Amino acid sequence: MNISKEEIIRQTNEALKKEFELTDAQLTPQANLKDDIGLDSLDAVDMVVVLEQKFGMNIRQGYDLRSIVTLQDLYNFIEKIAQESMQNK
Repeated sequence: MNISKEEIIRQTNEALKKEFELTDAQLTPQANLKDDIGLDSLDAVDMVVVLEQKFGMNIRQGYDLRSIVTLQDLYNFIEKIAQESMQNK
């Protein structure tokens, strides 16, 4: 999957706004997923499922999702998976 950083940010924010009824103001790169956006552990599972569907990739296997604290962490994580999937093709 060859996707730009800007597209990752746009699609991620779009998916999060739709799934969790968030506003653009809440979706800043430094926003903490738990403290600022209010996602709990169950929401995190939903977020992974939504993003897997959005980007057509498997996020859960082999990745430490606990390292994702902010939206920027999430963007970087998706970019990393996208790059890895390109290298494996």
